[in-house]
Amino acid sequence: MSIYVESPGVLGRMLHACTTEQISEFVPQKRGFRIHGHSTTIRLETAFWHVLDDMGRELGMDMPVLIETIHDQCLVANDKNLASCLRVICLKYTETVPQHDP
Repeated sequence: MSIYVESPGVLGRMLHACTTEQISEFVPQKRGFRIHGHSTTIRLETAFWHVLDDMGRELGMDMPVLIETIHDQCLVANDKNLASCLRVICLKYTETVPQHDP
């Protein structure tokens, strides 16, 4: 069942991803990491964790190293919110990955 009214084109395809069967992608998950020896907890929706997993595999990095690398580079622009940096990095990453139509 779709949560939203069907729309044509690109918007329709995006909204089609918003189904009750895929609701778990919207659920936030907390994960703990050590960044330069300091413990931190990051809360992101499951969909973003999946993108970070894919990114880590492609780059040959485990999640803690990937998070620390993004932390060190991204917080230059946004010194307060690592979760926001991670969401933007995920968006930028998905823009570079070729999309395949079903």
